[in-house]
Amino acid sequence: MNQEKTICAFSTSLSPQSVGIIRISGDNALQIISKVFFTKNKKTIPLNESHKVYYGFIFDGDAMIDEVLVITMLKPKSYTKEDVVEIHSHGSPYAMQWIFSTLIKNGAFPAEPGEFTKRAFLNGRIDLSEAEAVMDIINSKNKYANISAISQLTGSINEKILQIRKTILSEMAFIEACLDDPEHMSFEEKRMLFLENINSCIKEIDLLLKNSKEGKLIKEGINTVIIGKPNSGKSSLLNFLLKEERAIVSNIEGTTRDVIRETINIEGISLNIIDTAGLRENKNADEIEIIGMKKTKEEIKSADLVLLLFDSAIPFDENFNKNIFSLIEKNKPSIIILNKQDLLKNNDIFSLYKNSFVSSPIILFSTKTGFGERELKDTIKNLFFNNKINFNTEIFISNERQIKNLEDAKASLKKVIISFNENIPEDFFTVDLKNAYTFLSHIIGEEINDDLINEIFKNFCIGK
Repeated sequence: MNQEKTICAFSTSLSPQSVGIIRISGDNALQIISKVFFTKNKKTIPLNESHKVYYGFIFDGDAMIDEVLVITMLKPKSYTKEDVVEIHSHGSPYAMQWIFSTLIKNGAFPAEPGEFTKRAFLNGRIDLSEAEAVMDIINSKNKYANISAISQLTGSINEKILQIRKTILSEMAFIEACLDDPEHMSFEEKRMLFLENINSCIKEIDLLLKNSKEGKLIKEGINTVIIGKPNSGKSSLLNFLLKEERAIVSNIEGTTRDVIRETINIEGISLNIIDTAGLRENKNADEIEIIGMKKTKEEIKSADLVLLLFDSAIPFDENFNKNIFSLIEKNKPSIIILNKQDLLKNNDIFSLYKNSFVSSPIILFSTKTGFGERELKDTIKNLFFNNKINFNTEIFISNERQIKNLEDAKASLKKVIISFNENIPEDFFTVDLKNAYTFLSHIIGEEINDDLINEIFKNFCIGK
């Protein structure tokens, strides 16, 4: 990337809207805007103050394009730490495109995807983990995903990584000092303290990795499959949770033949709901229904959560229930939902299911009245987040690149522990300590090559 170029891009979409924004960044940003921005009578408007809003008109030669507001943000107090200018025009796609073309004609270059944030990173305003958090904010699907990304944007990951690296660097320096001056510095005297500090680093990384699973669920949503017999109310449950008639509901068995996917938001958490074909013996199903049931079993394998829906109004079928429960992998979160409670006069059915499926929570439910909705939501949150998510004390990493570097750093520190326990001379420790330090540096964008930087930022949207 050539940072000598002054770049510009649309910061809002090219669609009819109230306001359209075009952003310019670079050393020639003020020079370029001064060539096209004037008063109504085409008099010059001095742009000599930072963080100020100016009123005027954009011209292409003598042709007036639009009435606009121009905001100046002079370096280094801008998003990119370069001179930045924003043009706020009317949201006409034609007018915005004309303004953009005029800027290009006067010396600006079209920005690449993510180039503004890339410049913010390269100019030292943010680290790489914070840059990636920008994209996570843009793509956040729920309240908690947004809060998690904001936490990372404000440096929560950076702070934790720097803390771990500081300990590693201190131990590397201590080993070097012992090797350089063995008469005054002895590794043996602080041998156990060294072990304690390395184990402390591993513990901190383990905590980040432990929370990364929850972080991915917060960011991407919980893949949730609804399974049960035909006509047990699976489609009704999907419609109830969505608060709209998304799936066909009928008394005819086998209405759902294919997989239906929708995303819902439950108190800040996204559920990627998958309604599947009902499960029953193949001899009672036609060819298309059998294909649908095969897809259902495939979805169960990849799901984060399985909702087993049963019709409370029909007799307990022990053999079928055991067969359907056997499809779920051991330790995979699942919830048993006893639907159609509005049709029951007593809840003796609860005891039958409790005795058969002791490992899964059981919820009495009615898609008709909404009975059990609160309990279902609380149970889901408790299964995945122990009913609370604390962003004040925990960091929820969801980025695969960052997770991989954490795993590699942990593996390197584990090698140090092995060497320590095998009484290998301490000068051999520094290789693995250095590797751990480097992997952690990659997370925040230090010691990272240009190709990887380009790969990361090409996934950003243009204008950010």
